[in-house]
Amino acid sequence: MNKKIKTEAVDHLFDAILTLESPEECYKFFEDVCTINELLSLSQRYEVAKMLREGKTYLEIAEKTGASTATISRVNRSLNYGSDGYDMVFTRLNLEDGSGGSEKE
Repeated sequence: MNKKIKTEAVDHLFDAILTLESPEECYKFFEDVCTINELLSLSQRYEVAKMLREGKTYLEIAEKTGASTATISRVNRSLNYGSDGYDMVFTRLNLEDGSGGSEKE
């Protein structure tokens, strides 16, 4: 875990997020907390990560998501050398409903 982000304020934010019980509640909360561009950037990174795990090329990903190659590269670095947060979520989604993501190869 990155100690730079581990603060009391971040703990409070995560505690708040963990109380959300539905996509509708997520929409309400994140629309208040984030700007539209921040939320779209987060969702774009998540889509990039899913596509990278599916073996898509940078060109395919850029065309589908509109992400820059720099963003795709950053997400790829997180997938390969990060804290395995993406893979944890992909695995859980895949186990829950069979459609969320692909497991790490």
